[in-house]
Amino acid sequence: MTSPTFIPSPKPIPFELRPSTIQGTGAFATRRIRKGTRIIEYIGERITQEEADRRYDDEAMERHHTFLFNLDNKGVLDAGTVHNESRYINHSCDPNCEALIDKGHIYIYALRDIEPGEELVYDYAYERTEDMGPDSEALYVCKCGSPKCRGTILAPVKPEPARKKAASKAKSKSKARGKKSRGKQGAGKKPSSPSSKSSKRTRPVRRKRAG
Repeated sequence: MTSPTFIPSPKPIPFELRPSTIQGTGAFATRRIRKGTRIIEYIGERITQEEADRRYDDEAMERHHTFLFNLDNKGVLDAGTVHNESRYINHSCDPNCEALIDKGHIYIYALRDIEPGEELVYDYAYERTEDMGPDSEALYVCKCGSPKCRGTILAPVKPEPARKKAASKAKSKSKARGKKSRGKQGAGKKPSSPSSKSSKRTRPVRRKRAG
């Protein structure tokens, strides 16, 4: 890992950095921030997925590393090197902010109105991999203190899709009856896809090392 370089935001920001009860230094609103406000750009060094793997091995570290964001399948933003004030916005399972990609840049937006003195937080939803077990849950422990805390900064476990559950249940019933299910007319057709208006904003992924 190279030495970190701090580049202050060129525009006035609506928060200040000071000690946080969640972890280390946090970001606290200095004025009221309205819902939907673009607060700050999350900057970092743009590197490849391979370079990110070379630099960081989370399991070999005493603490997890939470400064990597996936921009796409090839690019990663590393705020462990080049960074601004956004790097100090902590995680919470009950966030008042969110990170979104807009035209190749990551910005932090207000999810709701934020009052002066309130700490800015967003859900890191750290990338999960298939090989993760109890040890990983312990490594990525959450200390946000929210009543909604899920105990980890890892992304929530994705529930089994409703259609898959229904299909599995129907299959079990069919086997129990010992006969094939005829189904209703039109069953099995794919539902018509909703109108797809391409959004300019997508959610970036907090990245864990690959493999």
